[in-house]
Amino acid sequence: MAGLDLSGIAAFVEGLVLLDTVRFTAPAAGPPVFDPATGLYTYPDGDLIYEGPGAVQVSGTSDGVTAMPIPNLPWTDETRSRYKALTPRSAPIAQRDTIVTVVAIHPRGDLTMLGRQWRALDPSVGGTLGVIRITGLDQIQQNGTAA
Repeated sequence: MAGLDLSGIAAFVEGLVLLDTVRFTAPAAGPPVFDPATGLYTYPDGDLIYEGPGAVQVSGTSDGVTAMPIPNLPWTDETRSRYKALTPRSAPIAQRDTIVTVVAIHPRGDLTMLGRQWRALDPSVGGTLGVIRITGLDQIQQNGTAA
């Protein structure tokens, strides 16, 4: 019995949706290093897992707020910004805490996405009939400057 061949659909979807370049890196190992030029702490780069065609989209679910105990404060709110990364099935499966960065945007794309970063919430979703790989993300809160 012949199986369902989705390779043509996968190629169509990849060409239609995976227009930008995304980078997946392992979380940085080691402590942050103080940069006297900027006055900020920087983390060493993690190992490159994947860089290639992809897209980052809002997941369609509403943002959530989690409460975290902080010394001297009863609670503070931390937002959850749900996104998803789309990559070809040939891309490696991202593990939990993989850092996803948008490194190139297609013409007429949303340039505000350039340099933004997210953390993978769980390993990439897979399926026997999938045409692209989907990874759930939470945006890394940044101070308004591009990474």
